[in-house]
Amino acid sequence: MSLTVVGSIAYDAVKTPFGERERMLGGAATHFALAASFFDEVRPVGPVGDDFDEESWRILRTRGTVTDDVELVEGGRTFFWKGEYSANLNQRETHVTDLNVFETFSPKLSQASQDADVLFLANIQPELQLNVREQCTKARFVAMDSMNLWINIAHQALREVIGTVDCLILNDEELEMLTEKPTLLQAAREVLSWGPTAVVAKLGKYGAALFTADDFFALPAYPLSEVIDPTGAGDTFAGGFVGYVAAHPGEALDHGLLARAMAYGTALASYNVEEFGTERVERLTAEEIQARVADLSRMTAFAADPVALRA
Repeated sequence: MSLTVVGSIAYDAVKTPFGERERMLGGAATHFALAASFFDEVRPVGPVGDDFDEESWRILRTRGTVTDDVELVEGGRTFFWKGEYSANLNQRETHVTDLNVFETFSPKLSQASQDADVLFLANIQPELQLNVREQCTKARFVAMDSMNLWINIAHQALREVIGTVDCLILNDEELEMLTEKPTLLQAAREVLSWGPTAVVAKLGKYGAALFTADDFFALPAYPLSEVIDPTGAGDTFAGGFVGYVAAHPGEALDHGLLARAMAYGTALASYNVEEFGTERVERLTAEEIQARVADLSRMTAFAADPVALRA
């Protein structure tokens, strides 16, 4: 079994109230792969330039990630993003976006990547997502991400690809924008009517929520006394969530499985934000992840009190 992810591999420059990094490994496919590699063999698909150094290759290959489909574009430079976060980390300002080799990215999947059991379509043009989806006919579970840009300028194409996947992962504002619905519940129900069997709403520092036709489930973010850098947290969450599904090939893709996957995505995202970029997840252990999943289970469990209420 294996898991294919198609998306950006990048260098980031980030400044937060707690420090800054002028150049560090980032990108959606990178953060996703580092998280998902705890669960299954991961095959990232994306372009890099000549400036992609040996240390970056080493990090990307953490826990055996297969980089055969990472395309090295000779004479090009790797996608670069520079941004700065506000004092409370709720907002960020983009200073530089240099697409570089990512501007002309046309995904090229090996047969092994096409045959993956699970597929994640990270945030790229909807037309490219659909092209990849049509190549991966054997995937038993397909999830995708997107962003407000594609909602605004490629709405119909985005609708088309959403109709071909099993799970859509977006933040709450994007879901409401996508569906033009006033509440998150209405937005999720609308997306479910388009074809997916699950919708995951990322709620930032408040956690995440899962909507299926059968039920609703939500988890708070893991409580942390200090958050250093939220860059890549959403993709790390997706890597944990989708990776957990990939690690259970014999189980039904039902609400219970996806709810448990939410806990692993939440735990991994909590580690991601503790340091800059990939620094914390690079050296993370399976035991640390299990400890936080156990904490989440303990913190969110309670016994209903059948006390009689006054009429």
